[in-house]
Amino acid sequence: MDVSGKVALVTGGAVRVGRAVALGLAAAGAHLALHYHRSADAAQETVSEARRLGVDAVAFQANLANPEEAWALARAAEAHFGRVDIIVHSASPFVRASLSGTTPELWRQVLGVLVDGFLVLARELTPGMVARREGGIVVILDRGTLDPWPDFLAHSVGKSALWALARNLAVELAPHVRVNGVVPGPVLPPPDYPEEEKVRIAQSTLLGRWGHPQDVVEAVLFLLRSDYITGEVLFVDGGERWAHRRPVGLRQTL
Repeated sequence: MDVSGKVALVTGGAVRVGRAVALGLAAAGAHLALHYHRSADAAQETVSEARRLGVDAVAFQANLANPEEAWALARAAEAHFGRVDIIVHSASPFVRASLSGTTPELWRQVLGVLVDGFLVLARELTPGMVARREGGIVVILDRGTLDPWPDFLAHSVGKSALWALARNLAVELAPHVRVNGVVPGPVLPPPDYPEEEKVRIAQSTLLGRWGHPQDVVEAVLFLLRSDYITGEVLFVDGGERWAHRRPVGLRQTL
């Protein structure tokens, strides 16, 4: 896929990694349907920056946990641009809660955004992709997708379910729509992150350092452009998931 001139819907595209991906697609020439939930000011700033890159960009507000709002988002994006060729699902509530703190309301909101909202968008937007015989979907995952993360129970379960859904869509929508996932590692610390915690996390990767949001952007663009990859997940984590395999002595010297 040549993303230039295509229309990309990026959920959660107003802040952090979602914003980087949205602007990376705009820089590559894709028109931008930018979804946000509460970050209205950040969304408008991102849209303005995308327009300065020479593409059309519009921000759309929706709570993806509400199926009616997810449906309205899909309809609004298609009404404005005439089509949607790319979906990057980056929206992701990140709420710390173990079993005892996971209320039914929290569970429904987190899984609603991660899974239910994405399902609605896929149902509404992929028929057009199939009819045009070209489409690309990338879901943004994290370490909780494949490893238990009890302190973020709903988030971890939601990411696992999202990846299961994405794999199934890769099978069902083949050969014209390709569906893949990206698992970022430490690429963007929160603004108030303690310096010692940044150092500890850097040492928990094989490369001994943090990555950058642009690393995720490049991975998303690679998967969209690679016409012979579907149903796969690409780790962009500096080897974080294998760092525990280093010899003990080497781990202690880093």
